[in-house]
Amino acid sequence: MNAKQALLIVDAQVNMFDESFSIFKANEIINTLRSLILRAREKSIPVIYVRNNGGEGEPDQPGTPGWEIHPSFAPNEKEIVIDKQGADAFHETELEKELGKQGIKQLVFAGMQTEMCITTSVRRAIEMGYEVILVSDGHSTFDFDDMSAVDAINTLNNEIGSIAKVENAHSIEFG
Repeated sequence: MNAKQALLIVDAQVNMFDESFSIFKANEIINTLRSLILRAREKSIPVIYVRNNGGEGEPDQPGTPGWEIHPSFAPNEKEIVIDKQGADAFHETELEKELGKQGIKQLVFAGMQTEMCITTSVRRAIEMGYEVILVSDGHSTFDFDDMSAVDAINTLNNEIGSIAKVENAHSIEFG
């Protein structure tokens, strides 16, 4: 791999794994994210966390327990956390600046929520010219009245697969 990589962990916050939300395959996602992060760290690949700042009273309101990065894969002291408001990890954040400072050209995306922040951030990264790899089994969401979590995940994997790489977590090569 020629391009300098970073692993982006999007909105993998405590509130997303609250049992009352019923995230699809929550335990599997926790294990997948933890594995990706450990593998990236072993190869000295930057791990960048993107954390959503919800509004007052929301489960991801800044400073609340739900807002924190999940403890199963919390950032270490060297890793960067980029706070955002809204679905786009690049909109009015320091993400692009940080990626430029580190010379990162390839982004490996995993995290939450498939139909919102993952979709928006992945598409934005592609538009900005980054080489993108979406971890097919590294993002999840909830069932909704009009779409199941499985359908949302499969739809995004298929759509992104036509314009960028989509790979299973075990196939991702860091470094």
